[in-house]
Amino acid sequence: MKKISIIYSSNGGNVEVLANEIYEGAKSVSSDVTIKLVSEATKEDVLLADAVAFGSPSKNNNNIDQEELAPFLKQFELTLNNNKPVLLFGSYGWDNGEFMEKFKKLMKDYGFNVIGDLTVNEAPNKDELKRAKELGEMLAK
Repeated sequence: MKKISIIYSSNGGNVEVLANEIYEGAKSVSSDVTIKLVSEATKEDVLLADAVAFGSPSKNNNNIDQEELAPFLKQFELTLNNNKPVLLFGSYGWDNGEFMEKFKKLMKDYGFNVIGDLTVNEAPNKDELKRAKELGEMLAK
C-alpha cells in the first residue's frame, strides 16, 4: 500500500475542492492517504510519502502561492527527492494558468517526477472534478 500526501494552499476554496477530489480518488486505491493545508504540513509528510500532490492557486503575477507554499517547497531544493512521483494542481482567475508551467519546472528542478497536472479556471466543472479524482487514483497506483 502506497503512502500518499496531498498538500495544498487555497485562497478562494477552488484548490481545496480539487484537493478533496484527488483525496477521494487516492483513497479509493490506497488506505494511507493524508490531506493537509500547507500551513499544517511538515517536511516529513513529503519525505515519508511514496507519492505527493501539491496544489496552489495562481497568485502574484502567475506564480504559486509565495506566502506559504513556495517557502514550504524550498525545503526540498537540496533534498534527494529521488524522482518521487508528484501531481500538481491549481486554479487561476485573471491569467491563463501559466503558473503551472513554472510549478512543473520548479518541481522537476527539485528532483520530483511530475506525473500529471490539472489547472482549472476559477471553480472546477464536473469534468475537471472527475479528472481530479482520476489523477488521485493514478497517484495512488
